[in-house]
Amino acid sequence: MELKSIKDAFDRVATKQKLSYSKTNEIVHLLSQEIDKALSVIKETPSDDTVLDHRSIISDVKRVFVEISPITQLEAAEKELHVALTKYPKVLEKQLNPDISKAYRNNAEFDSHIVNQIIANFFYRQGMFDIGDCFVAETGDECSTRQSFVEMYQILEAMKRRDLEPALNWAFLNSDKLKQARSDLEMKLHSLHFLEIAQGKNSKEAINYARKHIATFADSCLPEIQKLMCSLLWNRKLDKSPYSEFLSPALWNNAVKELTRQYCNLVGESSESAVSITLAAGTQTLPVLLKYMNVMANKKLDWQNMEQLPVDAQLSEEFQFHSVFVCPVSKEQSSDENPPMMMSCGHVLCKQTINKMSKNGSKSSFKCPYCPTDVDISRCRQLHF
Repeated sequence: MELKSIKDAFDRVATKQKLSYSKTNEIVHLLSQEIDKALSVIKETPSDDTVLDHRSIISDVKRVFVEISPITQLEAAEKELHVALTKYPKVLEKQLNPDISKAYRNNAEFDSHIVNQIIANFFYRQGMFDIGDCFVAETGDECSTRQSFVEMYQILEAMKRRDLEPALNWAFLNSDKLKQARSDLEMKLHSLHFLEIAQGKNSKEAINYARKHIATFADSCLPEIQKLMCSLLWNRKLDKSPYSEFLSPALWNNAVKELTRQYCNLVGESSESAVSITLAAGTQTLPVLLKYMNVMANKKLDWQNMEQLPVDAQLSEEFQFHSVFVCPVSKEQSSDENPPMMMSCGHVLCKQTINKMSKNGSKSSFKCPYCPTDVDISRCRQLHF
């Protein structure tokens, strides 16, 4: 779903509101100054000719008010805010289509047990163990990942409190597996602990810690280690040093993300929950489908029985988990029943296309559609991505 236009519309409303607020304060402050000035003059006026002087002062204030023209200025600011507020609901209505059921296929098959497990898995990932347990009890579908996520959640909660001991213990126990995955999680965690010690103004203890726990990463992380050791020279004013980056919360956030990713990887789970991925991918493709559904409704067409999506629904790279091949002749995506086949010339077609071009094997060879090579069917080989 294209949310940028919604954000832009909201930002416009917020900007106009701030401008209107500032203009109102400016006008009120200006009027207040003029009134205070007039009151001061009135208090200083001698008792003689008081009425005449007061009238003259009030007349001057009125003249200044007319020159300032507060109503006109405020109306202009309010008008711009009103225009932005009027457009915002229209943008919401256009982007957040209330009837998404039009893009739903009635013949779609779902395994309710798998869906229930995915939902329970999501709750456990978020640390909502009571809700997850209640959901599992109501559906009767067990979720085997609960205990794993209990441990992960405890580690992440400890890191939020700046307690690295549980994370370091887990990384130590899984050190070999982390090395196989080429993860620098251990180095990240030890670096954070080193900085915590150093910020406690104990440089000697920090150096001893680095010798014991960080020196082993010298082969792969030497530049980072050098920066850590040099940062000790600026220990009392690290925020003004070339190493102020070590004070950034991003270091902790990156460590949390890497631990989550590696933990999920070791227990056989993806770093993002299936629910999160599905919702994020759906927000990209749903507007395209809804727009096409409106077109089909006008043409009185039904897509319920279509074997493929009627339009090209583009997903960004983070949602492309498997390599795919689309036959350049049939324009169909490869599958287990219709795998990609590489011909002797190096070009690739789907198996069904090759069968059609060879008339189901009745011809021992055929012309490649992309080069003048005579393709020998017996030399066609299946590709595995």
